[in-house]
Amino acid sequence: MAWNFDKPLVTMVDAATNEADKALWEKENLGGITEDNNRMPMPVVMLVILTVLTAFAVTFPLWGQRPTAALYAGYVKSMNLPEVMAIKDDDEAMKKIVQLNKGTGTMDGRSMEDMLERHPLSMNDLRIIKPQIEALMASGVDLGEYTVVGNQVVLANFQGNLKADGTIERKQPWWDKGYTIDIFYLTYFFTMVILLIKRLPPSSWQPRHNNH
Repeated sequence: MAWNFDKPLVTMVDAATNEADKALWEKENLGGITEDNNRMPMPVVMLVILTVLTAFAVTFPLWGQRPTAALYAGYVKSMNLPEVMAIKDDDEAMKKIVQLNKGTGTMDGRSMEDMLERHPLSMNDLRIIKPQIEALMASGVDLGEYTVVGNQVVLANFQGNLKADGTIERKQPWWDKGYTIDIFYLTYFFTMVILLIKRLPPSSWQPRHNNH
């Protein structure tokens, strides 16, 4: 199964491997089901490309988006309102908090209401992160630089531009919403598919299937 890159667009294996594959192809009748050795139809290739491009376009900028402490600051403040504290049922109290925070504006150019819908919390979740967010608010730090991970509010692991005070901005840049890692996996997937296909005999050869 030696590799041969003399004609990578035709085949990537040596002649001996090609002949062995052809013999195996002819031998296996798959229960009477025959398989020809045709090229991938161009419409199918274009459909795959269109699917990938559409996925990127439709989901922008959702991929890899992480909720920040700034996103839930309004929820935390609403928990202390008398009309919320008077509600005994957690589900009803959460609905009231969500209602109070509808149409709260934008953050980093995106609707906060939409972002809150994508990253919902329960009342128990809010009770856990509430003291952490309140402590950050009291310290006067930028809540946008802190990420909510599970039940912890931690400093974001992003390394952005230098701020005026000389510290590093810890906010997720607009261009990094998971695209970097997704491009890596797409590259890996298509590379492996091409390598597997090009280890087959060239499409110029067709199996006889015992002259069927």
